[in-house]
Amino acid sequence: MPSSPQRLCGADHRSSPLHSSSLAVKLAVRPSRCWKQWLAAAALACLPLGAQAADKPLSASAIQDIESEVGARIGVTVLDTADGTRFSWRGNERFPMSSTFKVLACGHLLSRVDEGQESLSRKVAIRPADLVTYSPITENHTQDGGLTLEALCHATITTSDNTAGNLILDTLGGPAALTAYLRRLDDDSTRLDRRETALNEATPGDPRDTTTPHAMAATLQRLLVGDALSEPSRLALQGWMLANTTGDDKLRAALPDDWQIADKTGGGGYGTNNDVAILWPPLRAPLIVAVYLTESEAELAARNAAIADVGRLLVKEVLEDEASR
Repeated sequence: MPSSPQRLCGADHRSSPLHSSSLAVKLAVRPSRCWKQWLAAAALACLPLGAQAADKPLSASAIQDIESEVGARIGVTVLDTADGTRFSWRGNERFPMSSTFKVLACGHLLSRVDEGQESLSRKVAIRPADLVTYSPITENHTQDGGLTLEALCHATITTSDNTAGNLILDTLGGPAALTAYLRRLDDDSTRLDRRETALNEATPGDPRDTTTPHAMAATLQRLLVGDALSEPSRLALQGWMLANTTGDDKLRAALPDDWQIADKTGGGGYGTNNDVAILWPPLRAPLIVAVYLTESEAELAARNAAIADVGRLLVKEVLEDEASR
């Protein structure tokens, strides 16, 4: 069967990262072609997931082998924004978010910027009392007037700075305010209940500070390629995720050289280890990926490798599915 329109055409500004001088993100713009076909595909990508194509399970035996290797429960959703196809494993099960909440918090902040309620240039003071464990950027700015909201988002996404994440939550009105925003995005599953670092507790069976792979993928789709944010805000969020420095051993390690990735990682108690991302394969619509791993006693390196193995599996299955069309 012939490929779908967006598989044949280059992606435009909604699906490709662009140059952003304020973030020093220097990436070439892919050419835009076949506008009528692209518009049809883009409209489909913004539909509610219930109106899109049916799910396709990832290879059960392959995922179970990875789970067995690290003694973990793993959840995966891969959302193809070209036609809404979802590849999944444990897609509706709950997993601790840990630091992956930070991309949602920055998305909420950007929505407030779009509405004229906030400015990325506003400076936020950082007091010594604000500092929590693992704050490599903010710990250096308690005596100089603090950081702008733009710098805080950059810090919390690119380095996972925990104090920066808390200060952004404070700006939003706390965890409950972020959860309320997600409900407005039709995400009825994801919930944030605590701040850093308590939210990383990740006790099995505790619903606090959790999401499902399906819910996270759908929300990331709305923030990164849909209409939840303005174009400048989408590009800012993509830019911070493109510049992430914490995921080299996870999904980034699994991708072909000509694929591009913007991601946010997380980690917490009970062996929790996560990576959520938008992937740009060459000359096709982007993929939204959510990988959550928890309840493992394996070493961190082994858990990172497990996420990379999931990445290799999803690349293989997505490409095989594309070739069969």
